[in-house]
Amino acid sequence: MMKSVVVAGVLVAGSILSISGAIAGPDPTGVWNRGDGNARVRVEPCGPDFCATNIWVKDTSKGEDVGDVLVMKVKPKSDTHMSGEAFDRKRELTYAMNMQVETDTMSTKGCVVAGMICQTATWTRVR
Repeated sequence: MMKSVVVAGVLVAGSILSISGAIAGPDPTGVWNRGDGNARVRVEPCGPDFCATNIWVKDTSKGEDVGDVLVMKVKPKSDTHMSGEAFDRKRELTYAMNMQVETDTMSTKGCVVAGMICQTATWTRVR
């Protein structure tokens, strides 16, 4: 009896460590201000991915609107780095995506055309 309790305890502890390891890594969720001051986005889980939705846009003349969504299929590569791809629903474009996520700052780089055309942005977390 005691042996099965110890084995069960080890299995539960191992499961908890596996789960915490699976969710460890950068956390891009929250509200972020873009460094150029033109946009604020909310990043939140959407299924297995993350969705970045514009919740405020200062200047819409460049085609950005409130409600625009970027679906990011990114996975942790380290404690602060995520990479994968992102789909811009409005423009119907898929980007190679890299993100560096710190506690209060984030940088993103999205590239199209085999990495020949890239756009980077810096973000500050809204507290």
